[in-house]
Amino acid sequence: MDKKIKRSVATLLAHIIKVDHRDVEKEIPLFCSLMGENFQCNREEAAQFLRAAMVEDYDLYEHVQIINDALQNDKLSKMHILEQLNRIIYSDTITPKDYKIFESIRKKLFPEID
Repeated sequence: MDKKIKRSVATLLAHIIKVDHRDVEKEIPLFCSLMGENFQCNREEAAQFLRAAMVEDYDLYEHVQIINDALQNDKLSKMHILEQLNRIIYSDTITPKDYKIFESIRKKLFPEID
């Protein structure tokens, strides 16, 4: 998978960790597992993506658009990304903000389901 898409998926998943101020070291195993399952990232590459997302400024919806453009009509892959985002959300205390973010991303990936 293209590194740009991997970075965008990683940013999307890392966003919840960042906004919830979670312990990055605690989240690395799940994050790396998710990135490895469908995006062929090894642990080192995934951990680098996560650590970078924690310190970088980014436009979340720019990354959602990159994913949308890359996957276009691949609804199954988009659903897998939402499933992985949900796993990140459920891995720690769930906040209302988490699901506002989730719903916002879902609407961008699946505008026809609204």
